[in-house]
This record gives sequence, C-alpha cells and structure tokens, in this order.
Amino acid sequence: MLLTRRQALKNAACGFGYLALAGLAAEQGRAAATDPLAVKTPHFPPKAKRVIFLFMQGGVSHVDSFDHKPRLNRDDGKMMSFEDARALANTGTRGVSQRVMKPLWQFRQYGQCGRWASELFPEINRHVDDLCFLHSLHTEGVAHGPATLFLHCGSTNFIRPSMGSWILYGLGTANANLPGFVSIAPSAGNGGPRNYGNAFLPAVYQGTAVGRAGGPVSDATIRNLRNPTLSREAQRRQLDLLQAINAEQLKRSPGDTELEAVLGSYELGWKMQSNAPDILDLSTETKATQALYGIGEKSTDTFGRECLMARRLCEAGVRYVQVTYGDNSANPAWDQHSNMPKHADHARAVDRPIAGLLTDLKQRGLIDDTIVWWGGEFGRTPYAEKNGTGRDHNPGGFTVWLAGGGIKAGIAHGATDEFGHLAVEDKVHMHDLHATILHQLGLDHERLTFRYSGRPFRLTDVHGNVVRTILT
Repeated sequence: MLLTRRQALKNAACGFGYLALAGLAAEQGRAAATDPLAVKTPHFPPKAKRVIFLFMQGGVSHVDSFDHKPRLNRDDGKMMSFEDARALANTGTRGVSQRVMKPLWQFRQYGQCGRWASELFPEINRHVDDLCFLHSLHTEGVAHGPATLFLHCGSTNFIRPSMGSWILYGLGTANANLPGFVSIAPSAGNGGPRNYGNAFLPAVYQGTAVGRAGGPVSDATIRNLRNPTLSREAQRRQLDLLQAINAEQLKRSPGDTELEAVLGSYELGWKMQSNAPDILDLSTETKATQALYGIGEKSTDTFGRECLMARRLCEAGVRYVQVTYGDNSANPAWDQHSNMPKHADHARAVDRPIAGLLTDLKQRGLIDDTIVWWGGEFGRTPYAEKNGTGRDHNPGGFTVWLAGGGIKAGIAHGATDEFGHLAVEDKVHMHDLHATILHQLGLDHERLTFRYSGRPFRLTDVHGNVVRTILT
C-alpha cells in the first residue's frame, strides 16, 4: 500500500521521538560518567525531589509537646520503677526508681484530625492536618554524640557518610550552579563536620556549611563569594590557569577523588558567584513573606532567616537542606536536664519560623514534592532526672513529624507506652526512617551502596524497613 507524505510523517513521528529520547539519554549517561554530580536516574519514580531537615539539637521533650500521656498527670510526683537508658548502658541496672513528672504545658486537640498537642508549639499546631506524627521512634546512643551521629550517618561511632551525602551520591544535583547539599548553622560539637561529611564517598558529595550553630545571623552566608579586586574576566583567566595546572597534576594521580573534588569545587565556586548571592539575599522577599517567618522580631529573626533560606535553596534545586536549631555549648539547645521551662524559650524561637515555612511551601506548591522532617536525636524521659526539675535523654521512644513529599497528612503512626517512655506499637527505628525518606526520593536503601574497604556500605547498613503505612 502506498503512503502519502502526510501518513508517512505521522507514522514515523514516534520513531523520531524515540531517537531524540535515546540521544538525550546517551548524553545524560555521558555526563554522569564524567561528572559525578550530574543528575542520575532514581531506582523508581519518586514522590519527592528534595528534603528540608529541621534538626532540633539536644532532644525536644515529646511528652511536653506532641505525645499526649494523661497518666503523667495522674501519677505526677509518684516514685515508680523505670528502665533508665543511661543506667542500663553504664551499669546494666534495670528498674531504677524515678519520680514521675507531668507535662509543663497543657495539651488539647487541634485541627480536623483532632491531634493532641501541647501549647508549647501553638503555631505548628495550626498545621497538624498537614503533618504525619511518628510517635514510636527509637534510636541508638544515649549520649548526644553517638545519637547525633546515628541520626545523620546511621552509625554511632564509625565514620560513615551523612544522609545528605548519600542522597547527593544517589541522585546528583538538580542545579549545577549551587551545592547539592547544604547544612545551615551546623554545630561544631557532637560529630561536627561528620554530620554533613562524605566519609569514604568521593569528596564531591560532602555538604556545604553555611553559618554556625548559635552564631549571629550575619554568619549564615557563604563567605568570599565575590572578589572585590578582580574583574570577572580576570578571575576566569586565573581559574582557567589554575584548573589547567590541577588537571596536569590529576593526570599523575588518576582516581584521586579528593583532587577531583577540589577541581570541581573551584568550578562550582565560580558558578556560585553569579547565583548564590541572589539566593542568599533575603531582602528580595516581600515584607509579608519575611513577616510570615518572624524575620525582624528578636526571638524569631535568626531561625526565621535560616528557614526562609532553606526554602530558597530548595526552590533553586538543592537536594538536601538541613537547618540546625542549636548552639556550640556542651549542652545543646533542647538539653534541659535541670530546667524544663527553658523549652519555652527555644520553642518561641522556632515555632513561628517553622509554621511560616510550612505555609510558604504550601502556597508555592512546593510541599507536594518536598519532605519536611522535624526532630532531634532522641526524646526525653517522662520522669525527673535525679528527682530534679529536668528530664534526661530518652532514645527508647520519642516523636518526630514529617510533611509533604507523598507522606500521609493528618495522621499519627505508632505509640509509646502509657508514660511515653518506650516505643511499643508499630515501632520505627531510625534506620526505618532513613529508608522511608530515601524511598520517597526514589532510592531503594538496599541498592544505594558504595563499595569501600572490601565490602559494600549503605546508609542503613544491613537494617531498615520502609514504613509504607504512612505513604500515600
């Protein structure tokens, strides 16, 4: 049968499209082979493209915030036997007598879902219908150092890549002009740079630190982005010469990933000069948006700016942004061993900025493919530490919440016992949380591996299960 010219073009259209797609795929494959930060194909279609982790350093008391336990009010002041995590770790002692301590803030129900929460976080409570509470988290490490490393790296003591580095390794960067992994105001303690480090992954996957925990808001920037003495043309010539010299050095040391990362960082630094200043310049935001985050008000200005910066970075294509609320002291921010009322000051500093971030992401349509993760390295005990006025560390059962990125909204998963001490129902280990977040990004935690020192490694080691009941 003879075909007209129109019929031939119509029938061949899919073939042309396939050829174009094959060409693009080949080009992407070549880029991935030469550029370790090139966009990579996920293991399966993702529900989320990026993560904002709001790290509450030191451990928020779940029984004073989001885990409602009426029995604490009924038994307040009574001496009862608890399995104390610190005593168990140090001496193997079980069944230590402790004084039950009721919540310092009143609980009531919020939202259409009727979620119980305390008055500690009034602004966040207005968003409970958008949140998924995990009330049965449990983790490794009683002290801040091991528990914080486990939270970020999946290990309490060995040097392992941080979660952001694993994500960047697995997916590449969505914007070649910006870092793919940024840690805003990280703490120097309890693991310090290891919490955003690449460990044995190629150095190109390490996080970029912006500012420091407890520091002035003026530090929350990337320094020396602009050269005030040289023109861009002169800087480009200077960089080209430096890169040529380094390339010759690399020929003598093929496979030197640290040197390769240095070369890449120089080129990225050049690109950032034209892009990062605008991203970090919050003055371009409207007054209404700045007010939404509490910018300009003494108690919320610093964390508000950091949360707004996180939104701008994610909007620009950064895969993983961590915002730390903490400091560099021996006892991190939320670590109230003898002064639980101090929780109110910290809550006041983060409550409005976090609520503003949730509102802003929702208004911009970003919440659908952005995971917001809120939580600390562990929770706190339902009893008073040393019969005093504070609470000790509690890795056995605590609460975190997630929002967006294909996570079910307005629900609670799992439960602690009637005192809020130990996770007992639908328990979620930190490895499980890591596996679930990776899954939403299209990454199979069992396939996201890197061979080092003779064996394959992964973020979840040989553990971890995706918590599928919380996924849409």
